[in-house]
Amino acid sequence: MTVLPDDGLSLAAEFSDATREQWQRLVSGVLSKSGKDVEGAAAEDALTTTLEDGLRVRPLYAAGDIASDAGFPGFAPFVRSGRAEGNTLGGWDVRQRHTAADGEAVLTDLENGVTSLWLLVGEGGIPVSSLGRVLEGVYLDLAPVVLDAGADVEDAARELLRLYEERGVAKEAARGSLGADPLGFEARTGRPFGFAPVAALARRCAEEYPGLRALTVDALPYHEAGGSAAQELGCSLATGVAYLRQLTEAGLSVEQACEQLEFRYAATADQFLTIAKLRAARRLWARVAEVCGAGAAGAQTQHAVTSSVMMTRRDPWVNMLRTTVATLAAGVGGADSVTVLPFDHALGLPDGFARRIARNTSTILIEESHLSRVIDPAGGSWYVERLTDELAEAGWEFFQGIERTGGQAATLRSGRLGQELAATWEARSAKLAKRREPITGVSEFPHLAEKPVVREAAPERPAGGLPRVRRDDAFEVLRARSDAHLAATGARPRIFLATLGPAAAHTARATFAANLFQAGGIEPVVEGTFEESGATEACLCSSDALYEEQAAARAGELGALGARHVFLAGRPAAYAGVDSYVFAGCDAVAVLSATLDRMGVS
Repeated sequence: MTVLPDDGLSLAAEFSDATREQWQRLVSGVLSKSGKDVEGAAAEDALTTTLEDGLRVRPLYAAGDIASDAGFPGFAPFVRSGRAEGNTLGGWDVRQRHTAADGEAVLTDLENGVTSLWLLVGEGGIPVSSLGRVLEGVYLDLAPVVLDAGADVEDAARELLRLYEERGVAKEAARGSLGADPLGFEARTGRPFGFAPVAALARRCAEEYPGLRALTVDALPYHEAGGSAAQELGCSLATGVAYLRQLTEAGLSVEQACEQLEFRYAATADQFLTIAKLRAARRLWARVAEVCGAGAAGAQTQHAVTSSVMMTRRDPWVNMLRTTVATLAAGVGGADSVTVLPFDHALGLPDGFARRIARNTSTILIEESHLSRVIDPAGGSWYVERLTDELAEAGWEFFQGIERTGGQAATLRSGRLGQELAATWEARSAKLAKRREPITGVSEFPHLAEKPVVREAAPERPAGGLPRVRRDDAFEVLRARSDAHLAATGARPRIFLATLGPAAAHTARATFAANLFQAGGIEPVVEGTFEESGATEACLCSSDALYEEQAAARAGELGALGARHVFLAGRPAAYAGVDSYVFAGCDAVAVLSATLDRMGVS
């Protein structure tokens, strides 16, 4: 009997280290059972997933996969945090977004966990003249205010500074941002906005308001136009560099210019990609600051916002889960401030319940899950460190491409940036259409009988520039057609699922087919006969063996009974009477659209 040393840490001391080659041999053995004869590195590649930007997620990471040193929190390159203490002193700043002049809602948020306000002011938002009323009762020396005023930034900033003075807020106590973002405004609207008033605001903040920033580098317009994580990073760097150039030309030092910028990024339900993106953003900006000679001022201040692209209009309750994952990722990734969009964000103005859930999402993660007590909790993960490095490289490459074509403004105005973002979204849309990227409640497990969630329409924000996309766009068009048919006829378009054999033979494919057709608003009917179903189309569901025996005959019967089109749930094969096939990876949007067309559903 071997007696282990009593150090409490030697449970694996008697075992030799496994090698990567041993693991690859084991993987190869498993894959061979499924008909894939691959060995060595090829076996590992078979389990690798390719993401946007050419990133690859591998099934195994080891210490040797880390390419660079992440450093320490609060020290360049600031990968682990822009501050030595991270968010350990009270958690991240919980920043709630408001688009309507509702002072009661603002106070309710601040009294229940929100620590700063993000106000959309001016065109399509809160009137500048209403700013004082919206902030009535708000302790402006305690609650930072961040403006998002577009072309009205000068008037909005003047009004906010007037309120500080009127209410006796010391200049050194003012916190937040005036939110000027000329390039972000142009990206959204297609309308150029002069930098001279912005430079004047920056000079005033630098000289008089040490806790107030003048500019926001908002990467959301590029994310919301369908851009990838690397494109979002590249655009933010190019925008930040453009602002540094203009601010230093206006007389600010590089350090002062850096201190006038806050960066805004999207946080998605892809938690590891979000964590890596925020860490990579800090690394990249630190490199820009280093080259510019800014030194310690290169610590990027980050505001993360849960992605509007991922928010769905159908089954919006699932958005609570999406935003929870995104908020967790933003907190773990080290964001200084986090905005959780309410679950009904895509439907209009949020109600009190939605705002409550949004603010409590951060509160639970900070107070109950204690996420902020550890600085950079994902740091040291070989996977996260490698993903951070690879994403940083991809983002830097995109940034360099923008700089080579004249910078952010020139690339935006030439249309080239919009084309690149559109190409990325087109590729992603193909995956969404094929349900390779599932949308729970929309393309997977839709609920046709759900009661619609209705909200007051939100103010229309300025448009005219880059488009705004959502993952559910294509399916929303299909569901809207079904809704119109329901309103006109009292029933949804229907398809009969013709199951063959016992439940064990058809359950899996019948479930798959039902989900697919419901994603387009087509009600599947399984019980009864085809004649009783009220359907004009049918889909065979069973095993391959039973298809060989019965598919042709059953398809003929359905055709004789009036079925205009007969699907088969499974891979294409030669069965008489079968018109087309639905299977994993088929273009569901195209199939559903064509089916609605045949049904006369406009």
